[in-house]
Amino acid sequence: MLLAEDPATLIHHTINNFNINPDKAAVARINESISTLQQARDLRVREAEAGLKKLSRQLATLSSQHDDLVASHSSADHADRIAHLDTAKFRTAKAASDAETDAERLALQAADLAARLQELDLQGVDGGDEAAARRRDPVDDEVLLRLKVYRSLGIDIERDEKDGEWNKAVIRNDRKGDVHVVNMDKKFSRYFYANYFWQTL
Repeated sequence: MLLAEDPATLIHHTINNFNINPDKAAVARINESISTLQQARDLRVREAEAGLKKLSRQLATLSSQHDDLVASHSSADHADRIAHLDTAKFRTAKAASDAETDAERLALQAADLAARLQELDLQGVDGGDEAAARRRDPVDDEVLLRLKVYRSLGIDIERDEKDGEWNKAVIRNDRKGDVHVVNMDKKFSRYFYANYFWQTL
């Protein structure tokens, strides 16, 4: 009978009939793949942990630097500094404006005094000859008055001998002890030279 045979023989025949070798090979390949995946996973975990530690160290360093900067430059001190600089800027601008206004006022006073001096010079000690003054050419009087004003300010104007145009100015600053010679060119406006003269004085 079949059951009377040796069980080992029956099992051996049963195993041969099922042909489990391909399955065993598949299980071995699966185990090998699982092992390879586990190693790759462990490697990636270690790399991620190393990167996390590096980022943590960088974060700690940057946080420390940020704390130091916040401690050394507080927002309140910065606002106070800005307010102080704004105040200084407005004071400087106001002082410059006041100085410019005073300079213009003094220039007008100097021109008025120079004109008054010219008028007194023309009148002479006894009031001058009014008839002769009336006969004098108004253009000459205007030129003479301008020359007097310039000389009173320390500016001598010279004519060109060829065409009679004013081509040179000698500016003397007794306060600084400076003398400037300016060759005047027609390509620059009178406004330009007037500003230059005032700056030199």
